[in-house]
Amino acid sequence: MGLFPTIDIQEFRKDQLAGNQGYLYAELRGEHHIERPHQHHFFLLVLFENAEGIHTIDFQDYTIDRHQIHILFPKQVHSWKLGANTTGFQLMVDKEQFEKFSPNFRYSFAYYQRNPVISLSNETFALFYYEFNAIRQELEDHSCAADIIYSRTAVIASLVSKEVKKMYQDKQNNESNPRLLKFQELIDIHFLAEKSVSFYAKKLNISPPHLAKICRQKLSVSPSQLIQQRTILEAKRLLKSTDLSIKEIAFKLGFIDSPYFSNFFKQYVGMSPKQFRTY
Repeated sequence: MGLFPTIDIQEFRKDQLAGNQGYLYAELRGEHHIERPHQHHFFLLVLFENAEGIHTIDFQDYTIDRHQIHILFPKQVHSWKLGANTTGFQLMVDKEQFEKFSPNFRYSFAYYQRNPVISLSNETFALFYYEFNAIRQELEDHSCAADIIYSRTAVIASLVSKEVKKMYQDKQNNESNPRLLKFQELIDIHFLAEKSVSFYAKKLNISPPHLAKICRQKLSVSPSQLIQQRTILEAKRLLKSTDLSIKEIAFKLGFIDSPYFSNFFKQYVGMSPKQFRTY
């Protein structure tokens, strides 16, 4: 068994307020700790009304505050410590249902996974709350209509994407460049097999120097560093959530041998894979 267990949606049935085969709705009220980080097989949206604490997602800490939405995709590792004043609403969606409405996310999944916490205005929070509550009411109905739940969930995905677009405009940040968005998406798809910048530049129909210029202007990092960051994240997930040996992980990530992988990992993380696994 891995250090980080992988949890299926069925394990949350006892805590649900409403649900059916593909969806679960539950509430968070008061202090709540997930001491042992874990992965989910399902998609999770958490809408915080009032909250305080820390949510750790893929080894990064996010301060929890009122009027936020938190987005977790399958296989992301998370834990949290919620304070006594917390009020939140959870919508869990199994993989099959998630695949149906996921096209309503306008951007690469890689972006949402790197930016899983979005702060909301009072007006926008009210829109999300309305949709969450409508889904809960529909799930409580014994003759609930699957197409209504799908439509409501699709609206939530569209609202999330709308907020993301605002973040682009407000911060004028990296993902405002369509090619950079596509680059991040391609990394998520191909990083296990392809580590060369030229491969991604060719896919984007631009030269490697042009891709490097975009990355440095928008992110202050090189294309190679973005590829390496994704490799490191996957290494951390595998080290914490599987029983694969370090040699097996190195092979899975495309390294020629485990010493090379160990040196690479230590250079970026500051400890060896073995130390990180037991940390």
